[in-house]
Amino acid sequence: MISTSTDLRGFLHGLPGVDRVGAEARAAMLASRSIKTTAKQWAIDTAISMIDLTTLEGQDTPGKVRALCAKAKHPDPADPPTPTVAAVCVYPDLAHIAAGELEGTGIHVASVATAFPSGRTSLDVKLADVKYAIASGADEVDMVIDRGAFLAGNYDLVHSEIVAVKEACGAAHLKVILETGELLTYDNVRRASWLAMLAGADFIKTSTGKVQPAATLPVTMIMLEAVRDFRDAHGRQVGVKPAGGIRTSKDAIRYLVLVNETAGEDWLDPAWFRLGASSLLNDLLMQRAKMAAGRYSGPDYFTLD
Repeated sequence: MISTSTDLRGFLHGLPGVDRVGAEARAAMLASRSIKTTAKQWAIDTAISMIDLTTLEGQDTPGKVRALCAKAKHPDPADPPTPTVAAVCVYPDLAHIAAGELEGTGIHVASVATAFPSGRTSLDVKLADVKYAIASGADEVDMVIDRGAFLAGNYDLVHSEIVAVKEACGAAHLKVILETGELLTYDNVRRASWLAMLAGADFIKTSTGKVQPAATLPVTMIMLEAVRDFRDAHGRQVGVKPAGGIRTSKDAIRYLVLVNETAGEDWLDPAWFRLGASSLLNDLLMQRAKMAAGRYSGPDYFTLD
């Protein structure tokens, strides 16, 4: 049981160090795996079902969110068996639009919060942001950690903020964004993953999509190792969400191989693994249509996101 900031620091810095060369080599090896046609069909459908279809731009409008929700419900209207996506992710002020459009579909409404993407504001403002998103209809909240506090070694502050946000979420699921592109080292990625899980995260997420590098295979592998080891130690399963820069079917399939080989089959489910993306869905749909028809549809066959 970790009860003090000293205990927390000691635990996090007592985690095994990450072998950078070894981690990158293993991720590259897994990325080179090829899969057969029947497995590829399953992988494409599974990847579609894991997408958090996302729009997080200053120019977002209610109309754009409605169009995104329509695509989430019917990714390929010409092929009704196409799976629906896992969630639609929007800013808090547009969550009510998504909630209205997705009611009764089983598709989740995710909202970023806690002063996304920087996280640079007071805890009171962060909690108000979370409560506003949930009151507007979000049943999943994607929060950002205070990376400055984490890098300064103020783990207790980061931990206490996640605990407070988790409490404010109530029944809503909490995804904790680590913004791994700002964490500088793989050791920090491992520490931040464990810190978020110890504080109550339901998911740990790589990135906001606003910082480069965003999701990478080595970083995601380290996070998958963390959730696997956390479940072994604490008996609670936590999900993983890479986000940012995942654009092609090949990318998505590489991540599914990574999940299977690192955490195991238990995580090959939208309840435990998500892909945060805006442009990925169209490529998956194009590959799905090609496998059915034997030829590619034009890029204008599917709606732009």
